[in-house]
Amino acid sequence: MSNLPPSNQTEWRAALDSLPSTPDKIPAFFFAHGSPMLASTGPPTRLASSRSGFESYMGPNGPLANFLKDFGPALLAKYQPKAVVVFSAHWETRSERLVTDYGSDQPLLMDYYGFPPESYQLKFKSRGDKALAEQIVGLYKDAGQLARTTTKLEPRGSDGRGYEGPGLDHGVFIPFRLMFGEEFDIPVVQVSIDASMTPESNWKLGQVVKSLREENVLILSGGLPIHNLRDFSSFNPNTAQPIHHSFHKATIDALQVPDPQDRKKALYDLTKHAGFRPCNPREEHFVPLYIAAGAAEDESLRILNGLYGIPTVAFGV
Repeated sequence: MSNLPPSNQTEWRAALDSLPSTPDKIPAFFFAHGSPMLASTGPPTRLASSRSGFESYMGPNGPLANFLKDFGPALLAKYQPKAVVVFSAHWETRSERLVTDYGSDQPLLMDYYGFPPESYQLKFKSRGDKALAEQIVGLYKDAGQLARTTTKLEPRGSDGRGYEGPGLDHGVFIPFRLMFGEEFDIPVVQVSIDASMTPESNWKLGQVVKSLREENVLILSGGLPIHNLRDFSSFNPNTAQPIHHSFHKATIDALQVPDPQDRKKALYDLTKHAGFRPCNPREEHFVPLYIAAGAAEDESLRILNGLYGIPTVAFGV
């Protein structure tokens, strides 16, 4: 296909530097949000030590952590956004779109288990934006979808695994701590993804908020294109099977299709790839890719990080 995407720090820093500075129309980004392992500070956990290669690749000293530390500052310097709208693999709702209206000092939802005690003491201080949350609700309603805000006084809905309390989930605060620090003064509003998990429904979620890109709002959609907790070997390129590598290559190839409509079909067809289920027993970590793509569907894109299993893509450059 095209040129090989960035695969090391020198290359991804060059890709970030080359992004056009367009605060009047900020790209939408799909990014690999990682796991709570990114915030690990102690000795290897039983979870990590029992699964070869997981911590070295997905942990605090791995390539994803290093990329996120470069990614966040680059976004702020390039675009100086007035707000961030984020979609995460860990918040899904069916039929009705929920949008956080958490006010100041937004709560965190520690929606994970089996990690060291310090993993449940993590801090990420941020604030919401009521006007933006209500604007997003209005956009979805105008598009014919049910939508409403949710406050920190009510459970926000499912993440697919039974965590239903209020708060920004770990698909947001774990990477954001690395990207933006433990205190972030730019408002953050989270929107639920569609629990039907179809490419079409989640693509439409991105389409609806596309106009926000012209209002100095940064759209981030986080997941992991390879996310199989039944096979931890799949997370690390050194232990992954050929079928996992085949799917990663197919994903990169689909992203590099130049024509927007042909690219859309190629991205949809990834769900039919022989490696899709071995990489994604459930779709929730893959469909955020469609949200970011939908927010810039007729525009070009740029792969900022093409590393195995943890790509980041700018849509609308």
